[in-house]
Amino acid sequence: MKRQAGERNSVTLGARQTPRPSPRSQRGGFAAPDGEGAARRGSHPRIAVLGMSIKRSGIDLREPLSFTPSELQGALQRLASFVPEGAILSTCHRVELYAAWDRAASLRPALKRFWLEGRPVPRRGLDEHLYYLEGEDAARHLFSVAGGLDSAILGEPQILGQVRDALGHGLAAETTGPVIGTLFRDAIRAGKRVRTETAVGRNAASVSYAAVELASGVLGDLRSARVLLIGAGKMGELAARNLVSKGVAALSVAGRTVERAERLALECGNGVTLAQLEHALPESDIVISCTSAPHHVIFRDMVTDAMRDRGGRPLFLIDIAVPRDIEPSAGDIPGVHLYNIDDLEARVLSNMRGRRAAARQAQGIVDQEVRRFQRWLAVRDAAPTIAALRGRAEAIRQSELARTSTLLARLPEADRRRIEALTVALQKKMLHEPIAHLRSDAALGGGEADRAVRQLFALD
Repeated sequence: MKRQAGERNSVTLGARQTPRPSPRSQRGGFAAPDGEGAARRGSHPRIAVLGMSIKRSGIDLREPLSFTPSELQGALQRLASFVPEGAILSTCHRVELYAAWDRAASLRPALKRFWLEGRPVPRRGLDEHLYYLEGEDAARHLFSVAGGLDSAILGEPQILGQVRDALGHGLAAETTGPVIGTLFRDAIRAGKRVRTETAVGRNAASVSYAAVELASGVLGDLRSARVLLIGAGKMGELAARNLVSKGVAALSVAGRTVERAERLALECGNGVTLAQLEHALPESDIVISCTSAPHHVIFRDMVTDAMRDRGGRPLFLIDIAVPRDIEPSAGDIPGVHLYNIDDLEARVLSNMRGRRAAARQAQGIVDQEVRRFQRWLAVRDAAPTIAALRGRAEAIRQSELARTSTLLARLPEADRRRIEALTVALQKKMLHEPIAHLRSDAALGGGEADRAVRQLFALD
């Protein structure tokens, strides 16, 4: 199934946590050569994103490079053979590949090879439509995306749900890993803060709203218009409610899922099936299509027949789905006015003035959350040294207890337990300050404490 328009997609997420290592890592995959991996201190996995969006490419290029929901699990499993950790964010406005790997030089070529494998797109000139970001820039980009700050429609609300879904798909495919998993969770938190603490998401400017505004712009008063809405998903529901608020003369809803279409039709208008589209088209003044079908649902021949029955009255077709629902050549028929998702951006500029001011405040929130994530990533580097330090201390404790085992064996059980507890408490107290200093130094981007502790305690 394909996505509906807008930047939509919902997995319930808990508080910040470090995901467990993926079982994929136990099946082979990306075992680092000797001397690399966890033992390579001060070199955390590099985060990167390779993507394209409506800002740099048209729908003709984005369409063949996008991933439908039904394709995502298979695509993620393939991605796992190119990079150790990965996630895919694919919406109507953007397609982005996220990865984490300590071999930074390998990230871009690996992501590009995966993306273009078997895709019917021209290689020449493709790079000018792509963007590639690494490290903190990649994190800031995702956090801005989740907050709706990078959408074609500033503050567009559905993208936050799509980021949730991207994480959910990655978790289901076991491809996110601890770094990408935390990156996406923190991005979702940043997006929530932007929505609750700023006015970026106020004053409707979603794709569905833009489609209804476009319908109003081309026909004026919608109270005399007959509207056919194809698609009963989230985008269709939003469009239906916007249309009802405009007081349309008649609203018919068609959907692949009969139950949802009927429910939405009962709330907002009449219901028809996809098989009845040819009969519904001639009676409609405006058609808004936003299904999740992987192919066209309205073809040129259907529109030609509809126009023959309309007696010269114009027909407005608004296609807000990716892949497109309406065959593009239908727009060439006299009297037919066809708009796709890329045409909607200019229709919402009047709603954006207040959002731009709020975007500056939202960017401050994004910056805070990026710094928080970067600190977590840096502190994570200290984990091998902390584990080694604790291991060394425990080995010494056990060794010293073993040396006095004969004496301890003569003591009552209760006394032996007290001595055991005393040695554990001493060990914890002795390690508390070194470990706290290790974490603090790592958070500040240092490394001196790590090297000093390893040298002082002979951890290497």
